[in-house]
Amino acid sequence: PAVPDLPVVKPDPGKPPAARPADKGKAPRVEQRLVTVVIDPGHGGEDPGARGRRGTHEKDVTLAISRRLKERIDREPGMRAVLTRDGDYFIGLAQRVQKARRVQADLFVSVHADAWVQPNARGSSVFALSERGATSAAARWLAKRENESDLIGGVNLDVKDPVLARTLLDLSQTATINDSLKLGKAVLGELGDINHLHKASVEQAGFAVLKAPDIPSILVETAFISNPQEELRLKDSAYQEKMAEAILQGLRNYLAKNPPLARARLAQNP
Repeated sequence: PAVPDLPVVKPDPGKPPAARPADKGKAPRVEQRLVTVVIDPGHGGEDPGARGRRGTHEKDVTLAISRRLKERIDREPGMRAVLTRDGDYFIGLAQRVQKARRVQADLFVSVHADAWVQPNARGSSVFALSERGATSAAARWLAKRENESDLIGGVNLDVKDPVLARTLLDLSQTATINDSLKLGKAVLGELGDINHLHKASVEQAGFAVLKAPDIPSILVETAFISNPQEELRLKDSAYQEKMAEAILQGLRNYLAKNPPLARARLAQNP
């Protein structure tokens, strides 16, 4: 009988060609790869982010929660986490996106603490990128504030990396935004178990840090640092652990329904 053609496995761009199997009589096996999650602790260095009424800086809270989240992800079978920063230093928004693409991230989670002019604003929220504008005036204001973080480091946002410049023109962006909304919904559902939700649905705005054209990306506002009660929670190690666990469970739920495309490479059979 005729032998059916084997499917062609395309090599992953940017990786060296796989070694030819030593035994031509055996079919090559496909190596399993780790799902890579890039965690982005908001702000850092000379950019402290929002400041609570008790003196808490957003940059410190986001790093603490991000480190806890990384520890949990690294313990998960088949997953690994990469931090865009692991210390108190400034890193530009475009650099954060570039790092995610450099490590071939499957998912991107930017961690922040919200703030408002009135101290009674409270709750957690999740944002995805919008192609057409913000879903609310508050979302537009928040995106503007976050995008101005680069100006603190002396970066002109009008001069963009080519990847970012063509982001909204890339046809893959629409599909990526749809995946980001699914990811955001999965995470938001878990956040509601540990904190009041500021908005019951995922919001959208033009966050520069979410503009990777091929990586589902969300921005998590863990709580309002401008709210005295929530500021205390953000500084509490137990709440930080709960927040990290809630985000991780949201990632699990998303990946269970939306496994990332295999970036398989050929490997020699033992």
